[in-house]
Amino acid sequence: MFVIGIDPGLTTTGFGAVHRRSNSYEVGKAGVIRTDTDLPFATRLATLFDDMTELLEEVGPEVMAMERVFVNRNLRTATQVGAASGVIMLAAARAGLEVFDYTPTAVKAIVTGNGRASKVQVQQMVARRLGLDRIPSPADTADALAIALCHIQSLGNRLGQVKAAMGTN
Repeated sequence: MFVIGIDPGLTTTGFGAVHRRSNSYEVGKAGVIRTDTDLPFATRLATLFDDMTELLEEVGPEVMAMERVFVNRNLRTATQVGAASGVIMLAAARAGLEVFDYTPTAVKAIVTGNGRASKVQVQQMVARRLGLDRIPSPADTADALAIALCHIQSLGNRLGQVKAAMGTN
C-alpha cells in the first residue's frame, strides 16, 4: 500500500508518502508546498493545485489521506484551509485517487493510542514507527506522515475486523 498523507493549508501544506511493505514502513517523498502570501487568494489556490498535481504525478500514490478541516473561531483561516482542501481533493480526483479524511483526534488516537496526545507525542511516534533518526521537520511534514500512518493503520484494523467476522486470519 502506498499512501500520501496531507496536512492541508493555504500558506503551507504538508505532505508525506508512506509505503507499507509487509510489516515495515518506508518513507517516500515528504515535505511542504508553500504559497506566496503576497499573491491574491485565487492565485495561491491555483498555485497549490498545480503544485499538488505535479507532486501526485511524481509520487504516484494509491490513495490520499488528509486531515479533515477543523473549523475554529477564526472564520478567515477556516475558509482558507477549506478552500485549500478543496483544490487538493480536486487534484486527487483528477489523478484518480480516492481521498480519505480523518479528524485530528482520530489521527492522534490511531497513531499513538491517545486521542488527546500532544503534538510532540505524535511526532515522536511517527519517527519511531517509520524508523527515522529524528522527528520530521517542519511540523506540517510530521503531521502529514502521521495522517498517512493513520490511514494505513485504520485500514489494517478494518481488514482485521472483516477477517475476524468472516472467521479467517
